[in-house]
Amino acid sequence: MVKLIHTLADHDDDVNCCAFSSSLLATCSLDKTIRLYSLSDFSELPHSPLKSHTYAVHCCCFSASGHILASCSTDGTTVLWDTQNGQTLAVLEQPSGSPVRVCRFSPDSTCLVSGAADGTVVLWNAQSYKLYRCASVKDGSLVACAFSPNGNFFVTGSSCGDLTVWDDKMRCLHSEKAHDLGITCCDFSSQPVSARIAEDQPKQFTEDWSEDDVSNWLCAQGLKDLVGIFKMNNIDGRELLNLTKESLADDLKIESLGLRSKVLRKIEELRTKMKTLSSEIPDEFICPITRELMKDPVIASDGYSYEKEAMENWISKKKRTSPMTNLVLPSVVLIPNRTLKMAIDRWLETHQK
Repeated sequence: MVKLIHTLADHDDDVNCCAFSSSLLATCSLDKTIRLYSLSDFSELPHSPLKSHTYAVHCCCFSASGHILASCSTDGTTVLWDTQNGQTLAVLEQPSGSPVRVCRFSPDSTCLVSGAADGTVVLWNAQSYKLYRCASVKDGSLVACAFSPNGNFFVTGSSCGDLTVWDDKMRCLHSEKAHDLGITCCDFSSQPVSARIAEDQPKQFTEDWSEDDVSNWLCAQGLKDLVGIFKMNNIDGRELLNLTKESLADDLKIESLGLRSKVLRKIEELRTKMKTLSSEIPDEFICPITRELMKDPVIASDGYSYEKEAMENWISKKKRTSPMTNLVLPSVVLIPNRTLKMAIDRWLETHQK
Protein backbone atom coordinates (compact mmCIF):
# COMPACT_ATOMS: atom_id res chain seq x y z
CA MET A 1 0.00 0.00 0.00
CA VAL A 2 1.32 3.44 -0.99
CA LYS A 3 1.00 6.38 1.40
CA LEU A 4 2.18 9.98 1.39
CA ILE A 5 5.37 10.46 3.41
CA HIS A 6 6.06 14.16 3.08
CA THR A 7 5.18 17.19 0.99
CA LEU A 8 7.72 19.89 0.09
CA ALA A 9 6.40 23.29 -0.99
CA ASP A 10 9.39 25.64 -0.92
CA HIS A 11 9.75 26.63 -4.58
CA ASP A 12 7.96 29.73 -5.84
CA ASP A 13 7.26 28.30 -9.31
CA ASP A 14 6.95 25.02 -11.23
CA VAL A 15 9.37 22.23 -10.29
CA ASN A 16 11.00 20.91 -13.47
CA CYS A 17 13.08 18.02 -12.14
CA CYS A 18 14.09 16.16 -9.00
CA ALA A 19 17.00 13.81 -8.34
CA PHE A 20 18.08 11.47 -5.55
CA SER A 21 21.49 10.57 -4.17
CA SER A 22 21.93 8.03 -1.38
CA SER A 23 21.26 10.72 1.24
CA LEU A 24 19.87 13.77 -0.54
CA LEU A 25 16.98 14.96 -2.67
CA ALA A 26 17.51 17.81 -5.14
CA THR A 27 14.76 19.80 -6.84
CA CYS A 28 15.03 22.54 -9.47
CA SER A 29 12.49 25.06 -10.61
CA LEU A 30 11.39 27.85 -12.91
CA ASP A 31 12.16 30.11 -9.94
CA LYS A 32 15.90 29.86 -10.90
CA THR A 33 16.89 27.90 -7.78
CA ILE A 34 17.89 24.38 -6.75
CA ARG A 35 16.93 23.09 -3.31
CA LEU A 36 18.59 20.30 -1.34
CA TYR A 37 16.90 18.15 1.30
CA SER A 38 18.11 15.44 3.65
CA LEU A 39 16.38 12.11 3.07
CA SER A 40 16.55 11.28 6.76
CA ASP A 41 13.91 13.85 7.76
CA PHE A 42 13.32 15.90 4.57
CA SER A 43 14.73 19.00 6.20
CA GLU A 44 16.27 21.55 3.84
CA LEU A 45 20.06 21.85 4.09
CA PRO A 46 21.48 25.06 5.61
CA HIS A 47 23.14 26.11 2.32
CA SER A 48 19.96 25.58 0.29
CA PRO A 49 18.62 27.05 -1.96
CA LEU A 50 21.47 27.14 -4.48
CA LYS A 51 21.42 30.36 -6.50
CA SER A 52 23.56 31.01 -9.54
CA HIS A 53 21.37 30.58 -12.59
CA THR A 54 19.82 33.73 -14.04
CA TYR A 55 16.90 31.94 -15.69
CA ALA A 56 14.75 28.83 -15.16
CA VAL A 57 16.54 25.61 -14.12
CA HIS A 58 15.40 22.66 -16.23
CA CYS A 59 17.30 19.63 -14.96
CA CYS A 60 19.54 18.46 -12.13
CA CYS A 61 21.46 15.24 -11.42
CA PHE A 62 23.89 13.85 -8.85
CA SER A 63 27.30 12.32 -9.45
CA ALA A 64 27.72 8.68 -8.42
CA SER A 65 29.13 9.65 -5.02
CA GLY A 66 26.45 12.27 -4.43
CA HIS A 67 29.10 14.88 -3.64
CA ILE A 68 28.50 16.85 -6.86
CA LEU A 69 25.24 18.12 -8.27
CA ALA A 70 24.84 19.36 -11.84
CA SER A 71 22.08 21.75 -12.89
CA CYS A 72 21.30 23.31 -16.28
CA SER A 73 19.31 26.34 -17.27
CA THR A 74 17.82 28.59 -19.92
CA ASP A 75 20.81 30.86 -19.26
CA GLY A 76 22.93 28.50 -21.41
CA THR A 77 25.02 27.07 -18.58
CA THR A 78 25.45 23.85 -16.66
CA VAL A 79 26.63 24.48 -13.09
CA LEU A 80 28.45 21.96 -10.89
CA TRP A 81 27.85 22.32 -7.15
CA ASP A 82 29.52 20.86 -4.06
CA THR A 83 26.55 19.32 -2.24
CA GLN A 84 28.35 19.41 1.12
CA ASN A 85 28.65 23.21 1.28
CA GLY A 86 26.72 24.55 -1.70
CA GLN A 87 29.79 26.09 -3.33
CA THR A 88 29.97 26.47 -7.12
CA LEU A 89 32.67 24.18 -8.54
CA ALA A 90 32.36 25.14 -12.21
CA VAL A 91 30.12 26.94 -14.68
CA LEU A 92 30.11 25.13 -18.03
CA GLU A 93 28.93 27.36 -20.85
CA GLN A 94 27.20 25.69 -23.80
CA PRO A 95 29.36 26.68 -26.83
CA SER A 96 26.31 27.87 -28.76
CA GLY A 97 24.89 29.78 -25.81
CA SER A 98 21.57 28.00 -26.32
CA PRO A 99 19.33 27.16 -23.34
CA VAL A 100 20.43 23.86 -21.78
CA ARG A 101 17.51 21.48 -21.26
CA VAL A 102 19.13 18.30 -19.90
CA CYS A 103 22.32 17.16 -18.15
CA ARG A 104 23.51 13.70 -17.09
CA PHE A 105 26.60 12.25 -15.41
CA SER A 106 28.15 9.04 -16.74
CA PRO A 107 27.91 6.11 -14.28
CA ASP A 108 31.48 6.67 -13.09
CA SER A 109 30.98 10.47 -13.07
CA THR A 110 34.06 11.12 -15.19
CA CYS A 111 31.90 12.66 -17.92
CA LEU A 112 28.88 14.92 -18.07
CA VAL A 113 26.54 15.43 -21.02
CA SER A 114 24.60 18.65 -21.60
CA GLY A 115 21.94 18.94 -24.29
CA ALA A 116 20.55 22.25 -25.55
CA ALA A 117 17.52 23.73 -27.25
CA ASP A 118 19.38 24.17 -30.55
CA GLY A 119 20.20 20.45 -30.73
CA THR A 120 23.82 20.74 -29.60
CA VAL A 121 25.11 18.06 -27.27
CA VAL A 122 28.36 18.49 -25.34
CA LEU A 123 30.44 15.85 -23.58
CA TRP A 124 32.39 17.45 -20.72
CA ASN A 125 35.28 16.08 -18.69
CA ALA A 126 33.69 16.28 -15.24
CA GLN A 127 37.07 16.22 -13.49
CA SER A 128 38.89 18.97 -15.40
CA TYR A 129 35.65 20.81 -16.34
CA LYS A 130 36.92 20.99 -19.94
CA LEU A 131 34.87 20.47 -23.08
CA TYR A 132 35.78 17.09 -24.59
CA ARG A 133 33.56 16.81 -27.68
CA CYS A 134 30.61 18.65 -29.18
CA ALA A 135 28.07 17.50 -31.76
CA SER A 136 24.47 18.15 -32.72
CA VAL A 137 21.29 16.44 -33.85
CA LYS A 138 19.70 17.50 -37.11
CA ASP A 139 16.34 18.60 -35.74
CA GLY A 140 14.70 19.63 -32.50
CA SER A 141 15.64 20.56 -28.99
CA LEU A 142 17.46 18.00 -26.83
CA VAL A 143 15.28 17.30 -23.81
CA ALA A 144 16.27 13.80 -22.65
CA CYS A 145 19.49 11.88 -22.05
CA ALA A 146 20.59 8.62 -20.41
CA PHE A 147 23.81 6.61 -20.10
CA SER A 148 24.08 2.86 -20.48
CA PRO A 149 25.03 1.07 -17.22
CA ASN A 150 28.64 0.56 -18.33
CA GLY A 151 28.99 4.16 -19.55
CA ASN A 152 30.13 3.15 -23.05
CA PHE A 153 27.04 4.62 -24.68
CA PHE A 154 24.47 7.30 -24.09
CA VAL A 155 21.23 8.20 -25.81
CA THR A 156 19.65 11.60 -26.40
CA GLY A 157 16.01 12.34 -27.17
CA SER A 158 14.70 15.40 -28.99
CA SER A 159 11.51 17.41 -29.13
CA CYS A 160 11.02 16.08 -32.68
CA GLY A 161 10.81 12.49 -31.44
CA ASP A 162 14.31 11.45 -32.54
CA LEU A 163 16.49 9.08 -30.51
CA THR A 164 20.26 9.19 -31.10
CA VAL A 165 22.79 6.74 -29.67
CA TRP A 166 26.36 7.98 -29.14
CA ASP A 167 29.49 6.22 -27.96
CA ASP A 168 31.77 7.65 -25.28
CA LYS A 169 33.82 9.47 -27.93
CA MET A 170 30.74 11.29 -29.26
CA ARG A 171 30.48 9.20 -32.41
CA CYS A 172 26.89 8.83 -33.59
CA LEU A 173 26.10 5.09 -33.68
CA HIS A 174 22.42 5.23 -34.56
CA SER A 175 19.61 7.73 -35.02
CA GLU A 176 15.95 7.18 -35.76
CA LYS A 177 12.52 8.77 -35.59
CA ALA A 178 11.27 6.91 -32.54
CA HIS A 179 8.10 8.87 -31.68
CA ASP A 180 5.65 11.05 -33.57
CA LEU A 181 5.76 13.69 -30.85
CA GLY A 182 8.60 14.93 -28.66
CA ILE A 183 10.54 12.66 -26.31
CA THR A 184 10.36 13.79 -22.68
CA CYS A 185 12.41 11.03 -21.02
CA CYS A 186 14.56 8.00 -21.87
CA ASP A 187 16.51 5.41 -19.90
CA PHE A 188 18.46 2.16 -20.21
CA SER A 189 17.64 -1.10 -18.51
CA SER A 190 20.02 -2.34 -15.84
CA GLN A 191 21.27 -5.09 -18.17
CA PRO A 192 24.50 -4.31 -20.09
CA VAL A 193 23.69 -3.16 -23.60
CA SER A 194 27.15 -3.01 -25.15
CA ALA A 195 26.91 -6.48 -26.65
CA ARG A 196 23.52 -5.80 -28.26
CA ILE A 197 24.65 -2.50 -29.74
CA ALA A 198 27.86 -4.10 -30.95
CA GLU A 199 25.77 -6.65 -32.85
CA ASP A 200 23.61 -3.94 -34.44
CA GLN A 201 26.44 -1.50 -35.11
CA PRO A 202 29.68 -3.52 -35.50
CA LYS A 203 32.90 -1.55 -35.57
CA GLN A 204 34.64 -2.45 -38.77
CA PHE A 205 38.18 -1.63 -37.81
CA THR A 206 39.55 -3.79 -35.04
CA GLU A 207 42.01 -1.10 -33.97
CA ASP A 208 39.02 1.00 -32.86
CA TRP A 209 37.62 -1.74 -30.59
CA SER A 210 37.20 -1.07 -26.89
CA GLU A 211 38.07 -3.65 -24.23
CA ASP A 212 34.40 -4.66 -24.20
CA ASP A 213 34.45 -5.19 -27.98
CA VAL A 214 37.46 -7.47 -27.58
CA SER A 215 35.60 -9.41 -24.87
CA ASN A 216 32.59 -9.82 -27.16
CA TRP A 217 34.89 -11.03 -29.95
CA LEU A 218 36.55 -13.59 -27.66
CA CYS A 219 33.14 -14.98 -26.70
CA ALA A 220 32.12 -15.20 -30.36
CA GLN A 221 35.30 -17.16 -31.14
CA GLY A 222 34.70 -19.68 -28.35
CA LEU A 223 37.41 -18.11 -26.17
CA LYS A 224 35.20 -16.96 -23.30
CA ASP A 225 37.64 -18.31 -20.70
CA LEU A 226 40.21 -15.69 -21.78
CA VAL A 227 37.96 -12.67 -21.21
CA GLY A 228 39.17 -12.14 -17.64
CA ILE A 229 42.85 -12.33 -18.65
CA PHE A 230 42.39 -9.87 -21.53
CA LYS A 231 40.43 -7.42 -19.36
CA MET A 232 43.02 -7.64 -16.59
CA ASN A 233 45.67 -6.63 -19.13
CA ASN A 234 43.51 -3.89 -20.70
CA ILE A 235 43.60 -5.42 -24.18
CA ASP A 236 41.70 -3.18 -26.62
CA GLY A 237 41.57 -3.54 -30.41
CA ARG A 238 44.97 -1.99 -31.08
CA GLU A 239 46.63 -4.13 -28.40
CA LEU A 240 44.86 -7.21 -29.76
CA LEU A 241 46.34 -6.77 -33.23
CA ASN A 242 49.84 -6.42 -31.75
CA LEU A 243 49.74 -9.65 -29.74
CA THR A 244 52.41 -12.25 -30.52
CA LYS A 245 53.09 -15.78 -29.33
CA GLU A 246 55.68 -14.33 -26.95
CA SER A 247 53.32 -11.74 -25.42
CA LEU A 248 50.56 -14.33 -25.06
CA ALA A 249 52.92 -16.60 -23.13
CA ASP A 250 55.03 -14.07 -21.21
CA ASP A 251 52.68 -11.14 -20.60
CA LEU A 252 49.23 -12.75 -20.56
CA LYS A 253 50.53 -16.00 -19.01
CA ILE A 254 48.44 -18.26 -21.29
CA GLU A 255 50.11 -21.62 -20.69
CA SER A 256 48.26 -23.79 -23.22
CA LEU A 257 50.10 -23.93 -26.56
CA GLY A 258 46.89 -24.96 -28.32
CA LEU A 259 45.01 -22.00 -26.87
CA ARG A 260 47.77 -19.58 -27.86
CA SER A 261 47.76 -20.99 -31.39
CA LYS A 262 43.99 -20.57 -31.68
CA VAL A 263 44.16 -16.94 -30.50
CA LEU A 264 46.93 -16.14 -32.99
CA ARG A 265 45.01 -17.82 -35.81
CA LYS A 266 41.90 -15.76 -35.05
CA ILE A 267 43.95 -12.56 -34.82
CA GLU A 268 45.51 -13.28 -38.21
CA GLU A 269 42.01 -13.66 -39.66
CA LEU A 270 41.20 -10.19 -38.31
CA ARG A 271 44.35 -8.72 -39.85
CA THR A 272 43.52 -10.28 -43.23
CA LYS A 273 39.98 -8.94 -43.09
CA MET A 274 41.26 -5.46 -42.24
CA LYS A 275 43.69 -5.47 -45.18
CA THR A 276 40.93 -6.54 -47.55
CA LEU A 277 38.53 -3.94 -46.23
CA SER A 278 41.13 -1.16 -46.32
CA SER A 279 42.02 -1.85 -49.94
CA GLU A 280 38.37 -1.44 -50.98
CA ILE A 281 37.72 1.92 -49.30
CA PRO A 282 36.72 4.62 -51.85
CA ASP A 283 39.25 7.48 -51.97
CA GLU A 284 36.62 10.08 -51.06
CA PHE A 285 36.08 8.30 -47.73
CA ILE A 286 39.75 8.66 -46.76
CA CYS A 287 40.90 11.62 -44.66
CA PRO A 288 43.70 13.51 -46.47
CA ILE A 289 45.53 13.98 -43.16
CA THR A 290 45.32 10.54 -41.51
CA ARG A 291 44.88 8.51 -44.72
CA GLU A 292 42.27 6.46 -42.82
CA LEU A 293 38.54 5.98 -43.19
CA MET A 294 36.71 9.00 -41.80
CA LYS A 295 34.33 8.46 -38.88
CA ASP A 296 33.30 12.06 -38.27
CA PRO A 297 33.87 13.97 -41.53
CA VAL A 298 33.78 17.77 -41.58
CA ILE A 299 34.07 20.30 -44.38
CA ALA A 300 36.80 22.92 -43.96
CA SER A 301 36.75 26.37 -45.56
CA ASP A 302 38.98 25.06 -48.39
CA GLY A 303 36.05 22.92 -49.56
CA TYR A 304 37.70 19.59 -48.69
CA SER A 305 36.49 17.04 -46.12
CA TYR A 306 38.65 15.81 -43.25
CA GLU A 307 38.36 13.70 -40.13
CA LYS A 308 37.15 16.16 -37.49
CA GLU A 309 39.72 15.33 -34.81
CA ALA A 310 42.59 15.36 -37.31
CA MET A 311 41.61 18.76 -38.69
CA GLU A 312 41.09 20.21 -35.22
CA ASN A 313 44.60 19.04 -34.30
CA TRP A 314 45.95 20.53 -37.54
CA ILE A 315 44.40 23.92 -36.76
CA SER A 316 45.40 23.82 -33.07
CA LYS A 317 49.05 23.64 -34.11
CA LYS A 318 48.60 27.10 -35.67
CA LYS A 319 48.47 25.69 -39.17
CA ARG A 320 46.10 28.12 -40.85
CA THR A 321 46.83 26.66 -44.27
CA SER A 322 44.87 24.00 -46.14
CA PRO A 323 46.35 20.47 -45.91
CA MET A 324 45.39 20.01 -49.57
CA THR A 325 46.29 23.33 -51.23
CA ASN A 326 48.74 24.94 -48.77
CA LEU A 327 46.76 28.17 -49.16
CA VAL A 328 45.63 30.19 -46.12
CA LEU A 329 42.27 29.01 -44.81
CA PRO A 330 39.64 31.79 -45.02
CA SER A 331 38.10 30.45 -41.79
CA VAL A 332 38.78 27.77 -39.16
CA VAL A 333 35.09 26.88 -38.86
CA LEU A 334 34.41 23.17 -39.51
CA ILE A 335 30.98 22.06 -40.75
CA PRO A 336 29.76 18.47 -40.21
CA ASN A 337 29.55 16.63 -43.55
CA ARG A 338 26.46 14.57 -42.79
CA THR A 339 25.96 13.50 -46.41
CA LEU A 340 29.45 11.99 -46.53
CA LYS A 341 28.98 10.32 -43.14
CA MET A 342 25.76 8.70 -44.35
CA ALA A 343 27.55 7.45 -47.46
CA ILE A 344 30.37 5.99 -45.34
CA ASP A 345 27.87 4.32 -43.00
CA ARG A 346 26.03 2.78 -45.96
CA TRP A 347 29.31 1.52 -47.41
CA LEU A 348 30.25 -0.05 -44.08
CA GLU A 349 26.87 -1.79 -43.83
CA THR A 350 27.31 -3.42 -47.24
CA HIS A 351 30.89 -4.51 -46.51
CA GLN A 352 30.42 -5.84 -43.00
CA LYS A 353 28.80 -9.05 -44.12
